[in-house]
Amino acid sequence: MGIVERLVPTAELALGTYRCRMIPEAAARAAASGAQWIDTAPNYAAGRAQDVLAPVLAAHLSLRVSTKAGYFTAATGTEAVNAGVLTEDQAVTGHSLASDYVRWQVRRSREQLGRERLDLVLLHNPERAHPGDRLALHQAMRDAFMVLEEEVAAGNVAGYGVATWVGLEEEAFTMGELLALAAEAAGGQLHHLVAVQLPVSLVMMTPIIQALDGRGPLPAAVGVGLRVMASAPLHGGELPGMVDQELADLIRPGLTPAQACSSPSRHAQE
Repeated sequence: MGIVERLVPTAELALGTYRCRMIPEAAARAAASGAQWIDTAPNYAAGRAQDVLAPVLAAHLSLRVSTKAGYFTAATGTEAVNAGVLTEDQAVTGHSLASDYVRWQVRRSREQLGRERLDLVLLHNPERAHPGDRLALHQAMRDAFMVLEEEVAAGNVAGYGVATWVGLEEEAFTMGELLALAAEAAGGQLHHLVAVQLPVSLVMMTPIIQALDGRGPLPAAVGVGLRVMASAPLHGGELPGMVDQELADLIRPGLTPAQACSSPSRHAQE
C-alpha cells in the first residue's frame, strides 16, 4: 500500500500497483477498506494495469487515481510510433517526456481508465531523460508541464506532479526548480503542480532523516503545499518479512510489523 502525505500530521493509505499481481482484486479490497487513492502507470503489469483497473474505478467513483507519463512498454511504443507521436529511435528507449507523447498518453490513459478527468498525472522518473544534462532535462520537463497545464485547462486533468526515484536525491532537480518550471509552464499564472512522489521507507530513509532536521524534499514540499506520495513504503512487499515484533516495538510499541514498516513514512512530517 502506498502512503500519501499531507500538510496535516496524518497519512492516507493508498494502493500502489507497481508489483501488484492481482490488481482488480487489490483495488476492490483497498476501496472497501477506505483507501481514497489508486496509483498506477501505463507500463505497470506489462501495460495491462490501467485496463484492468477500469471496472473497479467505475464501481467506486469516489476513488481517485494517479497515473503517469514517461515509461512505456514496447507495445505502447509501437502504438505511439504509429500515432506519429514518437519516432522509432525515441520508442526504443522505453521512456519519453516529448510533448506529443505526453499529450497522447494522457488521452490514452483517460480511455483505458474510463475516466473523463484524471485526478493526477505524474511525470514518471523524469531524471531518466537527458541524464547528466540538467539544462536539457529541465527544458523537457517544462515542455511536459506546459502540456499538462493545457490538459488541466481542457478539463482532462485535475493536477500534475513528478514521480521520482532518485531525481531529488541526486539533485537532477530541486523542489524549488520544480515549482519554477511549473510557474514558467503556466505563463506566470497559477500553476497546477500539486504533488511529488518519492521513495520513503525503512530501507530508503534519507528523506526521513533529512526531515528530522527540517531538511530535504519532505518539509520542502509540505512547506509549499504539495501533496507528498511515499512510494514503496513496504519496499515492494519485502519489508514486512524483514521486521520482527521486537523491532516493531522499538519503532512504536503495540504496532504490528506491517504497521511499523509504514510508520516512519506516516510520521516523517509530524
